[in-house]
Amino acid sequence: MATSAIVAPIAQAPLVAPSPAPAPARIIPIEQPATPREQPISDWATLHTSIASCQRCELAKTRHNVVVGRGKPTARLLIVGEAPGEQEDRQGQPFVGKAGQLLESMLAAAGIDSEQDVYICNVVKCRPPGNRNPAPAEIASCASYLQWQIDAVQPTLIVALGRFAAHTLLNSQAPISALRKQLHHAHGLPVLVTFHPAYLLRSPGEKAKAWQDWHQIKCQLAASGKVTTSAS
Repeated sequence: MATSAIVAPIAQAPLVAPSPAPAPARIIPIEQPATPREQPISDWATLHTSIASCQRCELAKTRHNVVVGRGKPTARLLIVGEAPGEQEDRQGQPFVGKAGQLLESMLAAAGIDSEQDVYICNVVKCRPPGNRNPAPAEIASCASYLQWQIDAVQPTLIVALGRFAAHTLLNSQAPISALRKQLHHAHGLPVLVTFHPAYLLRSPGEKAKAWQDWHQIKCQLAASGKVTTSAS
């Protein structure tokens, strides 16, 4: 009788629990340096400090001095120019060169007391290199500064000197010839437009038109009864 072969059982591999999936790597965000917040402007001292430290546009890299404004903060006549020139950039004051001398002559001829009744500033507070025209982005960067000055002075009348001041204040692209001799309104205030003194130095033939504008400015101020004028 044949002997049955004894078959050994097949060894079973021990059950091994699957390794847990590796946890996703933790991404640690890189902290970005905080952008310094500008101090809210509440008074003239803060305005000067804010503009002096302004880095809103590329003009901050090339300026010598910021040019905030000059005159009486309670003036009834606010004169707005375009941008500082070379002398303004060096001295930190608007209209101090030949254009400023011509402006003072026009104010005197109109019987306007520049010490008591005038505050002068520019649309752009830093000089564009080479006295080029201010770029739209540069004008936009200074817009809140100009707005604060308008709100703080609350003049009886604003005079826009030149194309860029007129276009900025009136939100218009019309030429000076179309904007002169009309009483406009912007920021809730009356606005008159005339030539920039620097343009008149280059184009003296236009001075007669400018004198007409300043006569209109004088009449507008006198009609308000709030500005000291002398007889011409």
